[in-house]
Amino acid sequence: MEIERKWMVTDWPRSLEPVQVHRMDQGYISVRPTVRIRREALQGGPTALVLCFKGAPDPTGMSRQEIETEITPDLFAQLEALIGKPLIAKERRTYALPGGLHLEVNDVDPGQPGHFMYAEVEYPDEATARTWTPADAGLETYLTDEVTGRKGASMGEYWEQTRG
Repeated sequence: MEIERKWMVTDWPRSLEPVQVHRMDQGYISVRPTVRIRREALQGGPTALVLCFKGAPDPTGMSRQEIETEITPDLFAQLEALIGKPLIAKERRTYALPGGLHLEVNDVDPGQPGHFMYAEVEYPDEATARTWTPADAGLETYLTDEVTGRKGASMGEYWEQTRG
């Protein structure tokens, strides 16, 4: 189960240092339901090729079933060819937060007309997700535009808008 909240942001957080940086490319085989491939290259580390399935979100937009599995380079190449459209380029920086949580900030399609940035916090359970506030991590001036569950704010919808 994936439990997360999402905010639109305009820059990297200035008060934190990243603990990980990934360069990613992702594409969608299907948006409803979500079936996605992603190449995740950890800076200074390995590259993972991932096939992901996501169920429909709950009414709050915070929780949904997610299944991820690593795939071979050959299968990734076949699925990328099947998609037949340019993958979305992303840089994700992960920051440690109090209480063992992590802030993931994503820079999407830099240099492209649709470029934007967003941040997510994943939670161990729904109660923590409901009660956590950006002030808990000193991010109340950074995480101001929450879009959790808002129509048009998902990566799948961005894919449809930009890759059609």
